[in-house]
Amino acid sequence: MTKAAAAMSHLFTRRSLAAFAAAGLLALAAAAPAHAQRVIRVVVPFGTGAVQDTVARAFNNELGTALNASVIVENRAGAGGTVGAAIVAKAPADGNTLVLAAASHHIAGHLYSKLPYDPLKDFVGVASIGNAGYVVAVSSDMKVSNTAEFIREVKANPGKYNYASAGNGSATHLAMASFLAKAGLQMTHIPMKSTGEAVNEVLAGRVQAVTSSSIGVIGLQGDARIALLASTGKVRSPFLPKLPTAMESGLPGYEFDSWIGLLAPAGTSRAEVDKINAALNKVIAEPAMQERLMRLGVEPRSSGAEDFQKLLRADWDAMGVVVKASGAKID
Repeated sequence: MTKAAAAMSHLFTRRSLAAFAAAGLLALAAAAPAHAQRVIRVVVPFGTGAVQDTVARAFNNELGTALNASVIVENRAGAGGTVGAAIVAKAPADGNTLVLAAASHHIAGHLYSKLPYDPLKDFVGVASIGNAGYVVAVSSDMKVSNTAEFIREVKANPGKYNYASAGNGSATHLAMASFLAKAGLQMTHIPMKSTGEAVNEVLAGRVQAVTSSSIGVIGLQGDARIALLASTGKVRSPFLPKLPTAMESGLPGYEFDSWIGLLAPAGTSRAEVDKINAALNKVIAEPAMQERLMRLGVEPRSSGAEDFQKLLRADWDAMGVVVKASGAKID
């Protein structure tokens, strides 16, 4: 074979191999299911470390596996959770952009005088994840050991004491504000950047009271710097079963807790909603996932999409009452 012929043969062989490889790649791509490339964003409207953030990261990998998709968590914090919610409200209604929401979602709708979305009408409930309770805690400097004593002390000294929260419009703000309104008390609100910071202010003795998520204060039982007075739910918290509710211990009619779940933009098809709902319910039913959520202070509670939507409508009305009673407003 001449050198020219050998060169042509080598070139032909290289081109044939390249063409064969390319054809193989195209065949593999054609055989792969399109939905395997799906990416679903779960927007958390608060910063890293917040309850919603830790909950979202607790199940995103398992949900991705159940849906044969990549489920990523994206933190879009700001303005009491309204920045992240606005992003999802304006996203395509294809099930690929969700928001991990809680009671603060509806609180914001009643608290802010203007929002670029309607918290109820611009979203559809996809799936319930669980329920998170709160605890009223005070500085030991107040020398009170129960809710009744706390109410008497603050009532006798209007304006003397203050309380911290995770910021204006946060659930921890409204939980305490509605408590004070129900009891007829006056305290000064000190907004912080997170619940952790608010609790630290109480531990340091610079602030007298705080309403924290249950999981945020479980480790403080027995700490001489702080007293846990009551849980805020209708029934006692499974995380603090010995702690009475506020209703049991001096404030009849007071109740505040929070649902946690996934919402999608309004207009998302029922088929898509049901698909994600079924996948998440399957994930939550796993004992390991239930244990993981409980460690985060969340009672796992799954439901059908329609039942979750009913819960959202009821919560919208309930949070309207809470915000009105607190007198809080943000322009």
